[in-house]
Amino acid sequence: MSAQPEEAPAPPAPPSPTAAAQLLAQLRADRRADTWVPAFEQDWARALDDARHSFSLSPLHDVVRTWQARLAAAPAVDAFLAGGCDDSDGVALADVLGPRP
Repeated sequence: MSAQPEEAPAPPAPPSPTAAAQLLAQLRADRRADTWVPAFEQDWARALDDARHSFSLSPLHDVVRTWQARLAAAPAVDAFLAGGCDDSDGVALADVLGPRP
């Protein structure tokens, strides 16, 4: 008897073709644009290079999903910091998002 499910979970749906452009527009409109836009562009360039070598769009999809999660979590992070809570014991984003597929 196995403890593993018989069927593998379905992989997440790929982001829409315009997701990266929409995400970049949201990042540029955010108050953190000075740091987030260059970081996103660096991640995107690295993923684009990986995609060229692997012939897979997965690295690009991973960048979009990661930055969408960061942007979605930003209001909660702002509220946490505004509440005067101690943030010295932060959690790595990889721990929150889980392992990459």
